[in-house]
Amino acid sequence: MRHPHTGLYHYCFQLGNSILKNAGEDQEKIAFYLPNSAEHVFGEKANYVSQHFIHKLFFPDTKSVDIWHCTYQGSKYYPFGKKVSVVLTVHDLNFLYDGGRSEKRINRYLNKLQQKIDRADHIVAISFFVLEDLKRHLNLGEKPTSVIYNGCNIDESGVITPPERAIEQPFLFTIGTIAGKKNFHVLPALLKDNDFRLVIAGVETSQEYKKIIIREAQKNNVLDRVIFTGPVSENDKKWYLSNCTAFVFPSIAEGFGLPVIEAMYYGKPVILSRCTSLPEIGGDCAYYFDSFEPDHMRRVLKESLEHYNQTKPRERIQERARFFSWDRAASEYLTLYRSLV
Repeated sequence: MRHPHTGLYHYCFQLGNSILKNAGEDQEKIAFYLPNSAEHVFGEKANYVSQHFIHKLFFPDTKSVDIWHCTYQGSKYYPFGKKVSVVLTVHDLNFLYDGGRSEKRINRYLNKLQQKIDRADHIVAISFFVLEDLKRHLNLGEKPTSVIYNGCNIDESGVITPPERAIEQPFLFTIGTIAGKKNFHVLPALLKDNDFRLVIAGVETSQEYKKIIIREAQKNNVLDRVIFTGPVSENDKKWYLSNCTAFVFPSIAEGFGLPVIEAMYYGKPVILSRCTSLPEIGGDCAYYFDSFEPDHMRRVLKESLEHYNQTKPRERIQERARFFSWDRAASEYLTLYRSLV
């Protein structure tokens, strides 16, 4: 939880809060292993163990711990050599799909993950797509596995107020780290021959990739209608999601796709790529780009909005979003923890 405004941060935050809410006070004591920057994020009454960089070499004592849940497969903090049951959650193998990595680097990452899998007592994947990916590229042996879906991050508390950069014209919205795997550079072509604006929210992890998006907008002569907000608050995210004409998400590497169900929570038409886990999450309540060729994408946008306006599937889309619940995820994790004690 070192980096707010990222999907992994919200995964840990939402799951942690729901586990605290659903844990039986007489059954288990939950403690959170966190960096100082996230200290007390789960409230003053929660139990904490401070993370320190030296723990990468000398892991903290686990004698009083029954279950260690590593919530991210890439963590450098892992209880190798400790007598404690380990649950490992794997979010994705996106490095296989986002390009730009040598075979040597890929194999190095797979070897490190294999070591963690070998040490774990139970493997959790956040989608069936991820679980099948693990089976294809790693050796799970007879290791027990589960799929536990993420929940929807949106809560209904408070009044949503317009952000500083409120958009008056109809707009398309997307959110995610500004990096190649999100494939956002194909989106400016959607603005050709219409009056839509495109709002792209998220941490700008790659300025080089942002320049590629800008070049595509210039090529289509729509740069004046492409808006980068940078990271946004929960209020602003909810405003953009609830006011956009459609949510567009052409990502080529997703283990789950939290923004998809957040947009569905508001009953919005979501138009996704067919890559990795997205068809599993969107199901038949989403629309899909079958390619990233500009004419095809514009046709899909036009036909999707027409179908949405004609069939009015808002309630069905919202019902799909409600299926993905953090309380459900917490309950499934707690059942798993109890089975290992």
